[in-house]
Amino acid sequence: MSLRTRIAAVAGVSVALAVLAAAVGLYAAVSSDLRGEVDSSLRARARGIAAHVPAGAPGANPRAHGRRGGGGFPGTGGAAAGPHGFPGHVEPAPFGAASGYVQFISPHGEVIVPGGQGAASHRIALSARDRAIAASGAGSGFTNRTVGGTELRVLTQGAGARGAVIVAQPLTEVDHELSRLLLILAAIGGAGVVLAALLGALVARTALAPVARFTRRTETLTGDLDLSRRLEVRGRDELARLAESFNTTLDALERSVQAQRHLVADASHELRTPIASLRANVQVLADAERLPAHEQEGLRADIVAELDELTALVGDVVELARSAEPERMAADVRLDELVRAAVTSARRRGAGAGERAQAGELRFALELEPTLVRGHAERIARAVSNLVDNARKWSPPGGEVEVALRDGVLSVRDHGPGFQEEDLRSVFDRFYRAREARKLPGSGLGLAIVRHAAEAHGGFATAANAPGGGALLRVSFGAPIRLESEEHGVPEAGEGIAGPG
Repeated sequence: MSLRTRIAAVAGVSVALAVLAAAVGLYAAVSSDLRGEVDSSLRARARGIAAHVPAGAPGANPRAHGRRGGGGFPGTGGAAAGPHGFPGHVEPAPFGAASGYVQFISPHGEVIVPGGQGAASHRIALSARDRAIAASGAGSGFTNRTVGGTELRVLTQGAGARGAVIVAQPLTEVDHELSRLLLILAAIGGAGVVLAALLGALVARTALAPVARFTRRTETLTGDLDLSRRLEVRGRDELARLAESFNTTLDALERSVQAQRHLVADASHELRTPIASLRANVQVLADAERLPAHEQEGLRADIVAELDELTALVGDVVELARSAEPERMAADVRLDELVRAAVTSARRRGAGAGERAQAGELRFALELEPTLVRGHAERIARAVSNLVDNARKWSPPGGEVEVALRDGVLSVRDHGPGFQEEDLRSVFDRFYRAREARKLPGSGLGLAIVRHAAEAHGGFATAANAPGGGALLRVSFGAPIRLESEEHGVPEAGEGIAGPG
C-alpha cells in the first residue's frame, strides 16, 4: 500500500467516524428530547389529577367528597366521585395541555377506569411496583409497556390515601419520528462516508505533492551523480527542513568526495618520484655485473631505502583515507601511557639507525599527567608517534625534546630551527613540506595525520614557534575523562629519559 493510499484511508476513516459519531449523538439527543417531552406531559397530567383527588378514609361517602369539592374534581368535567373517592369521569385535556390515558389504583390493588376516555378495551396490567406505590400512596415511576400491540410510556404517581394514578401515552408518534430521523441520518452518514473518501484522496494528493516533487528531484540527483546540484527549499515547513537537511548531507558528501579526489591526485603525484627512482635503479641493477662491488652494494641500499619510503607513503595515505570513516571501536585510552610508549619507541628507532655515533645524544624530558580520553587507541598512538618523530627529526645533536601532558593537551617542543612564518598556516596540510624538509626523507603526511586524528576525536592541533627557538606543537584528543580519585597521582614533573634519539 502506497503512502498516498494510507493517508487517504486514514483521512477518510477519520472523517467517516466523525460523521457517524455526530449522527449517533444527534439520534440519541433527539430520542432523549422526545421521550423527555412525553415524560413531562405525563407528569403534568398526573399531578393535575392526583393533586385534586380528595383525601379521606377509603370508606368515606364519595358524594360528600364531591360536595365539598364544589361539584366534582378539577380536570374531570365536574364529575362526581366514583369508587374509593376517585373521579368517575375524566375529559380529554384541553388543546395544548398535557394528555394521556388514565387509570386509578386503590390501596388494595383494585383498578378503576374513569369514564370519558372512549372504549377502553385494554387495561394496563399492574406491576408489583404499581401496587407498592398505590399501597403507600407516595412515589412515582416510569415504565415502557406494550398493550394491545401499542407501545406505551406509563407513569405511576402516588395519590395519597386514595392509592395511585396511572397515566399512559402511546409512543407511536415518537417512534415514527425517530424512524424518520434514523433514515435521514443513515443517508447523511452514507453521503458523509463517500465525501470523506473523496476528501481523503484529495488531501493525500495535495499533501504529498511536495513529497512527490522532492522524490523526483532526489532521484534525478542520484541518477546523474552530480553532487553540485541542490534541492530547492520552499517555505519553512517540515518538507523545507527535510530539503535543507538533504542539501547539508550533499554538501558533506561533496566535500568528502573532493577530499578523496585530492588525496588520490596528491598521492599519485607523490608516488611518481619513488616509483620512477625505483624503476631507474632496477634497470641499472639489470647490468649490475658491469659495476664495481661497492656501487652494487650502494645501489641495493638505495632500492631498499626507496622501498621503505614508498611503504611509509602508502601507509600514510591509507591512514588518511581511514580518517574519514566513523569510529566504531571507541574505548577509554590512557593517553599518558601512549605518549610514554611513543617516546620509548622513538629512542629505539634512533639507536637502531646508528645515531648513537652522533656528537651528542638526544634527550626526552617528560611531564605527564595521568589522562584518560575516549577514542581509538591505534589512531591516537599513530598521531602521538608522528609528533615525537617530527620533533626527533628536527632536533639538533645533543638537544632535548620536551613532552608535556597537562589538562588533556599534549605539547611537544624541539629546539631545532622552528617554522618559517609562511609555513605556519600549512604545516598540517597533506603533502606539504617546507623548503628545508624537502631535503629529508618523508611524505609530508605525518602532521596531516595528527590533525585528522585530533579533529576526529573532537580535539585540535596547533603549531607555533616556541620562545627561545624551536617548534611547539599542541594537540588535544577531546575532553579528558575524570579518573577515579585513587588513580590521580603527582605529575611526573621533570622526568627525563636520556639516550640517543
